[in-house]
Parts: sequence; C-alpha cells; structure tokens
Amino acid sequence: MMTAELRGRDALMRRLNQLAPNVEKYTAEAKLKAADMLADEIRSRAPTGATLDYMESIDGDLLSSRPAQEQVGTRATKDPGATGIFAKFIWRFLEFGTAPHYTTKGGGTVAGKKQATISQVKMHPGMPAQPHIFPTYRAAKPRIRRMILAAVNKAVREARRG
Repeated sequence: MMTAELRGRDALMRRLNQLAPNVEKYTAEAKLKAADMLADEIRSRAPTGATLDYMESIDGDLLSSRPAQEQVGTRATKDPGATGIFAKFIWRFLEFGTAPHYTTKGGGTVAGKKQATISQVKMHPGMPAQPHIFPTYRAAKPRIRRMILAAVNKAVREARRG
C-alpha cells in the first residue's frame, strides 16, 4: 500500500526541484500562458459598454508584476510564478450587479435616505449581474490544470533523459 503525505508548498517544490530542476520554470511559463488565455476568454465575454474601456482593461499577469494593484479573492502566496487576472475596479459591480440605491451623499444610510426624500432625488435602479469572470474561469479550470500538469510532466521527462 502506498501513502502520500503533503507537507506544504515549500516541501513539495523542494522535492519536485530535486527530481526535475526545471519544474518551476516550465510551470511558470504554463501559468502565464493560462492566465493570458483566460484573460482573452473573459475579455470576449465581458460587457462592452460604450467605450470598450473595461473590456480592454482585462489582463492576465504575474502577481509579482503588480504589487500595488489591489488583489481581490486571492491570498498571499509564496509562489513566484503565481498569476492572476486584473481588470478595472468596476469588475465586481458588473459581475455581481448592484442593488437599487439613492444617489445622494450617504444614500445608503438613514440620514442619506431622509436627505434624498427631502431633495426629491431619484433612486438609481441598480444593475443586474452580468457574470463573465467566474463562469469563464470555472469552465477553463480543467484545461488550466492540464496545462500545468503537462508542464510538470515535461520537466520530469526532461530530467529523466538528462
């Protein structure tokens, strides 16, 4: 009977680098290629708007290349080849939609609602969700996993030959 024990990313990568020294190089290339592919697919499904500004802002890149940009939905990583999808901040409003709300300052608060009724300001009707990021990611996830696994296998085959 075989058993496997996982002791964290550092231990796994140390062991993989012993077996195949080029594994990080190949997986980093595969991750960046997968991020670019995913960004292209998301871009093709993104809401266009009048200026195409949001759609053209969607990009796949290394997390380490954009340290100042806010990272939502990710945890800190020790992986130097970690990639992500970057877009303008309005992505979450488009992806999840918005609820109806008053447009006056403090419109979501009790004081803002009172001010809105006094000044006869109309409510913003909200916006329905236009999901385009997460459905695309979920559909592409098996393909991305295969790309990274193929990169690991390539590094192992190369190490066996050499």
